[in-house]
Amino acid sequence: MVEVPGSAVIATAIVQWRTAVTALWRATLIGLIAFLTLVDLFATQAILPMLAEHYRVTPAAMGLAVNATTVGMAIASLAVAFASPKLDKRSGIVLALALLAIPTLLLAVAPNLVIFAGLRIAQGLCMATAFALTLAHLGERCSLRDKAGAFAAYITGNVASNLVGRLVAAAFTDHFGLAANFALFAGLNLTGAVLVLLTIDRTQPSSSIRRSSPFAALGTHLAHPGLRAAFAIGFCILFAFIGVFTYVNFVLVRPPIAIGMMGIGVVYVVFLPSILTTPLAGHAVARLGTRRALWAGLGVAGLGLPLVALPSLGSIVVGMVLVAIGTFLAQAVATGYVGHEATTDRAAASGLYLSSYFCGGIVGTAVLGTIFDAFGWPATVLGIGGALLAAAFLALRLESA
Repeated sequence: MVEVPGSAVIATAIVQWRTAVTALWRATLIGLIAFLTLVDLFATQAILPMLAEHYRVTPAAMGLAVNATTVGMAIASLAVAFASPKLDKRSGIVLALALLAIPTLLLAVAPNLVIFAGLRIAQGLCMATAFALTLAHLGERCSLRDKAGAFAAYITGNVASNLVGRLVAAAFTDHFGLAANFALFAGLNLTGAVLVLLTIDRTQPSSSIRRSSPFAALGTHLAHPGLRAAFAIGFCILFAFIGVFTYVNFVLVRPPIAIGMMGIGVVYVVFLPSILTTPLAGHAVARLGTRRALWAGLGVAGLGLPLVALPSLGSIVVGMVLVAIGTFLAQAVATGYVGHEATTDRAAASGLYLSSYFCGGIVGTAVLGTIFDAFGWPATVLGIGGALLAAAFLALRLESA
């Protein structure tokens, strides 16, 4: 049979098109799962002023209760790092997301701030479990060639959850109230569980026996100067990030800016540029090296701090854009460094990093909230700047950078 001219070219084009469509579908799916996993984490920050008014508490007290999720996430990140080799990843993710819907729904009827904070901790336990197991699943199931795209898609989905979650929470609460908002997010949690159940393949737990105890693995990583520095950098990054995006909400609703809840939701389009810039972290490391790429991210965030301190909506929005771009970039660089530098038991190293990162969130909320209540927003911004400077100094200790 005579081959039709150009048929080989057409066949190649079809194969390439199918490959591209498959890659796009996989990236979209991974990003959507990431979005539905962490959408609860920061969405509640957009309605902080309304929650503080509802419970009749100070901004610092409400900020601490809302960000109590980071306590649960710090605990779960470390626990799952050691248990994940023995777990079926899909079942674990589905169960974590299904259970997440319970405390999310109960937040609608939490009678006081203590119970509210406890439910947020329970949310953190579930979110971090799903988060860590998804990362482990991607690491096991993706080829070396596909891993970069898979992790970039997952990080992008996390960034999108910051934007869309806050926007939806602000808009929905403004129109339908607090209870309806939490019911909506409980539905999103269940949607994530169903999506994972229908799309992710079942995995077999590892039968390999760990050669060292969990404590030995922790000791190995903590003895590594570069990894110790990276863990501390993660702490500083979320300390700064959560300080800006928790307490700026109270600045926005007070005079002279005084915008409403829907306005706060719209302001959070500041995360949109980060969706585009965060996947570039790998290119930045390849071109500049880890240390300089980290400094670049921290520097961009630092440029935004004087702007968020000004009593102008336009300046604050531009500053928030820079802080978001810089901290997300720095976070991606630091995460990549831990994965590269940990030569053994990478799951334990990632668990330590995430645990330190989320501890930075709750400590930052408490410390900066106290400063905000006592001395105001400009002093809070100075405290945030101190955390960024500490991270930049710690970057000097990164090895192989």
